[in-house]
Amino acid sequence: MSIQPDAKKTTSGQVPAQRTTEPAPIPDFATGPALAGKSLAALRVATGFVFLWAFLDKLFGWGYATPSKGAWINGGSPTKGFLSSVHVGPFQSMFHSWAGTWWADTLFMLGLAGIGIAVIAGVGLRLSAAAGTLMMLMMWAAEWPFALSTSTGEATHSTNPIIDYHIIYALVLIALAAAAAGNTWGLGRRWAAITGDHTWLR
Repeated sequence: MSIQPDAKKTTSGQVPAQRTTEPAPIPDFATGPALAGKSLAALRVATGFVFLWAFLDKLFGWGYATPSKGAWINGGSPTKGFLSSVHVGPFQSMFHSWAGTWWADTLFMLGLAGIGIAVIAGVGLRLSAAAGTLMMLMMWAAEWPFALSTSTGEATHSTNPIIDYHIIYALVLIALAAAAAGNTWGLGRRWAAITGDHTWLR
């Protein structure tokens, strides 16, 4: 017959409750931070591709939004068609004066390429968010969704007087930068090591 040792008693004579060690929960990688990081990464790549595709189509004229004869490499202007057709809002004359100018074409194309490449790679998301937000706000102002009709009397077919896809793209870029979305499926961590204390470059 085996004899079990008596449980140790406290000074009050009571036996303290024995502690039970529960196994650590197995992390569920289908939910939580892992899924959120991958979801943001997918959103980041898709958003970057929107900008990069616009650049490539306007550069080479692949026939989607830009015909071959309107390609930038063939002497076409990436801004003339859009800005010269602005017939709504208080900035019509300003946009008309910008349409087709070399500096507007260059800045627009550099912006599309830079934002697209940086966002897909997951680097410079803060700069991309700032540049992309500025670009989207200017395009929003050109379309001026407040108006129900253009200066020529035609309906604008505006579906929302404030929030349109330009605002959504701007908010997405800001959210990606705030969440450091380049750390998943991107070069965000390597870029952070390179930039060091210059956090505005991340």
